[in-house]
Amino acid sequence: MLKTLRNSLLAVLASLPLLALAAPSAHEVVQQTTDKLLTDLKANKEQYRSDPAAFYQALNDILGPVVDVDGISRGVMTVRYSRKASVEQMTRFQENFKRGLMQFYGNALLEYNNQDIRVLPASTGTDAERASVNMEIRDGKGVVYPLSYTMVAQDGTWKMRNVIINGINIGKLFRDQFAQSMQNNRNDLDKVIDTWVDTVAKAREARSES
Repeated sequence: MLKTLRNSLLAVLASLPLLALAAPSAHEVVQQTTDKLLTDLKANKEQYRSDPAAFYQALNDILGPVVDVDGISRGVMTVRYSRKASVEQMTRFQENFKRGLMQFYGNALLEYNNQDIRVLPASTGTDAERASVNMEIRDGKGVVYPLSYTMVAQDGTWKMRNVIINGINIGKLFRDQFAQSMQNNRNDLDKVIDTWVDTVAKAREARSES
């Protein structure tokens, strides 16, 4: 009896470190990442305005690890083109895609001017592979803009697969831009990959003017 109790106690004690090191939820990942981004932006905003490259690097350091670049970039390229792309082409597109994403997202953050940005309470969904984390951005006039991250479970953590900002599905926007660029460049995949950052910049400018 004592041996059984001792073994049970040892099993409980052995499991405590695992419980303490449990991976954060999708909601916690978004909350922690958002806090880091806003803290960094508040401390360095003036520097970043004069040196955008430094901001994009900081953004990549903070946001990059929680972005499913492979999943998003393949979704943007779609199966039609990704299955024809070489490993080198996919790697190059992922690098350019990540750079374009950071610039697209970063320019929006640089316009952030003490607005209220908050992560909404976690939903009660039980999907172990996919989750949506909702946020609200309130501008100086009190207008609320909804934002939603689509998160996927990957390698023991949660990563961002898509973003919807005020009804604009960024994944779909980029997918449409990729298809249009393929058409404009006569299906020259290398040219589309090499000019992707410029393509995203033009899409951002068009959105800001609309």
